Amino acid sequence: MSGALDDLLRELAPQVLGALVRRFGHFDTAEDAVQEALLAAAQQWPVDGVPDSPRGWLITVASRRLTDLLRREQARQRREDRVAAWAPQGESVGDTDDTLVLLFLCCHPSLSPASQIALTLRAVGGLTTAEIARAFLVPEATMTRRITRAKTTVQDSGARFTMPTDRDERLGAVLKVVYLIFNEGYTSTTGPSLQRVELAAEGIRLARMLHRLLPADAEVAGLLALLLLTDARRPARTGPLGELVPMAEQDRSLWIPELMREGVELITATLPRGPVGPYQLQAAIAAVHDESPTAEETDWPQIVALYEVLLQLTDNPMVALNHVVAVAMARGPADGLALLGSIEHDQRIADDHRLPAVRAHLLEMSGDAPGARAAYEQAAARTTSVPQQRYLRARADRL
Repeated sequence: MSGALDDLLRELAPQVLGALVRRFGHFDTAEDAVQEALLAAAQQWPVDGVPDSPRGWLITVASRRLTDLLRREQARQRREDRVAAWAPQGESVGDTDDTLVLLFLCCHPSLSPASQIALTLRAVGGLTTAEIARAFLVPEATMTRRITRAKTTVQDSGARFTMPTDRDERLGAVLKVVYLIFNEGYTSTTGPSLQRVELAAEGIRLARMLHRLLPADAEVAGLLALLLLTDARRPARTGPLGELVPMAEQDRSLWIPELMREGVELITATLPRGPVGPYQLQAAIAAVHDESPTAEETDWPQIVALYEVLLQLTDNPMVALNHVVAVAMARGPADGLALLGSIEHDQRIADDHRLPAVRAHLLEMSGDAPGARAAYEQAAARTTSVPQQRYLRARADRL
């Protein structure tokens, strides 16, 4: 199958699944029917050509298959008379609405974040259960159970395939899920590789889809800008052997200029619209980094100011930790260490490897080699990412 056809089917899959779930319900059965329609398209379209309305073709084929599946199910339950009432009634909601509602359904508040991510990747991202399991380094059977439980939970909650009345509140969960998908791909929390490029790419694809569906939402635009500006540094983040390269030591000529330019233009156009939200501020911080010709020329006072505004909007310990680093770079390690003392007892990050890693960096900046070495070793013992372990132990050994 050609790349263009593969991309088209991947884009249409959540729209078709959304249309069927809206009409029929039966999430699992609808998903099976859509997969069969996609397989039929992959076999027929290269021979017969892409139809004038590829989405309509897929919906028609999937609806027929779903009706057959439901009829069989109802026959077994001796309720075949109900099937006739489920015939498709024609389009009443547009393509974009179906995809958007499907995203909201996958991010239902009754689900845990892990289940929201898995269901989103399966239903909207079109990833197979095996692909999702590999991405999160769990057995396929475990991921199958997680996705199945998520579908059952949504169904048992009585959720209907309609845009939720609390859309603005629920949109926050959708954005967080997309961000977490990207983040797990950009900096893997476990395993032998620092990055899982396909997972980061899926996060960006979902963010682009959201921005296309909600072009006027400033936080959606901010999230997309943040992911683009962050991913622009990807080629320089690892060395020849897959080792971690910190931003200050990266070869900035390897950064991807197209992503940087798109991200900067997006956040520049978005910020004046207001109101300013956390993703926009994080994108603005990323833009300052990306636009700095060298690490030494980074405008750290501007980054500190942006973090201080961000801290007023969100009680996030990782934001506070990043603020500590920015303060140390702008004003010196002593100010950074003093500020670190005010947050290091936060139980949300007390066991996270990034806390001693930051302490080690600041102690190294201040000339305390023994203290920095001990902190680097403590950080290495806490992380489950092999490249991060190697990097932190190398810093300790160097001291």
